[in-house]
Formats: sequence, structure tokens, C-alpha cells
Amino acid sequence: MSNSIRWQSSTAALMAMAITTGTAIPMLSFNPVFAQGFNLNQSRTISIPANVTLPVTYEKEKVIVKPGETLALTLKIADNITDNNRNILIPANTEVIGELQPVRLNGASTNNNNRQGVRFVARELVFPSGQRLQIFANSKTITQTETITKGSSTGQILTDAAIGAGAATLISLVTGNKKIEVLEPVGGAAAGALASVLLRKQKADVFVLRPEQDLNITLTSNLVITRQ
Repeated sequence: MSNSIRWQSSTAALMAMAITTGTAIPMLSFNPVFAQGFNLNQSRTISIPANVTLPVTYEKEKVIVKPGETLALTLKIADNITDNNRNILIPANTEVIGELQPVRLNGASTNNNNRQGVRFVARELVFPSGQRLQIFANSKTITQTETITKGSSTGQILTDAAIGAGAATLISLVTGNKKIEVLEPVGGAAAGALASVLLRKQKADVFVLRPEQDLNITLTSNLVITRQ
């Protein structure tokens, strides 16, 4: 025997899902461990279907990467994800481990930054209890860049921002600001090669991502959770 429940979260999560799917709130199904005699004390699995969007948050207001840059990133689930009985399926602050990945748009070349995008690809959930669960989910693809020119002030862009090493190198070489803190350093020959090319640049195009607006994740396959 199977029953159905409705996925619920905060108003923000519901709005995010509605915008992403453009459909009514999906129904989720769960199955008791035993085919008969549902027991609230028994474990059961609940499947959150593909195309549902989960809200995320991050410790910084912005994340900055250059086109083509890959950056490991850990986000957090912004709100409790619950069923219609208010049972928590995914607690708020559950870590979402993944990375920002470049996206080659149709017709883009490796040197055409205007035809590149970036998105967050989620790989794993780490619950506050320490439990780990594989997840397949992506954010939307961001294609709009912001331009930093030589001699410009970067204060507003860099305020409360986590910066990838590639973006930091771009910004520092263009603006002369050598005090930019990065999430991950670029070392060795890669740093030297990047610097030699960028010293000739008068401007830098970077992606400025605002996690709570740009990085909410949409499931690309069902997420099966075992709830005690």
C-alpha cells in the first residue's frame, strides 16, 4: 500500500519552485518498509521528484569567478524541507557540496567569454547528523558578466564576496589591488601563464553570483530520502 504526501517548505522555497517549474506543487510518494501495516515507528523512504527546486544560502553575499573557472563550493539548504505532516526531510543548514562549473553555450569558443556561462552542480548533501546523501541537481546557468576596468574601484563588487583564484588574479592585475583574498590559490606554471597574458589586459569580465538568487538547485533526478 502506498500513500502520497505533499512537499512543503518555506514561502521562499515554494516561490523558487514555482518559478522554476511553472506548475503546481508536485506530489511526492513514500512507501512503508513493509507492504502492509504502516507504522510510524518504521523507517520509510520518501522520493522528492526531479524538477523540484531547493533554496540555498551561503556565508557570503556574492561569489566571483572568471569565465571558464571551476570552483569547489559548499552551500547550505536555506529552510527546512518538510512533508505535509511537518516531518523534516532535509533540515535547514544541511550542506550542499558541489562546484561552480563553466558552461559552454552553443556557438561559443574557448576565447569568447560572452558566450560562456557558469552554474553550480550539486554532488552531495551532508546532514547536520553527519549523514551523507548523493544528489543530482544544478542551478540555473548564469551568462551575464560584470566588467572591471583598469583604475576602477572594486570596493562595491568585492564587498562580502568569496572570490575564485582566477577571478582574483584578473582583478588584481587589472586594478593593481594585490590584497584580494581568494578561496583557492592558483599555483606554479598556471599562475605564471595567467599573469603573463593578463598583464596586457585593460579590463576583466567576471561572473558575480548572488547565491540566494542565482544558485538555488533544481533536482535532475529523484532524491530518495530514508526518514526514521
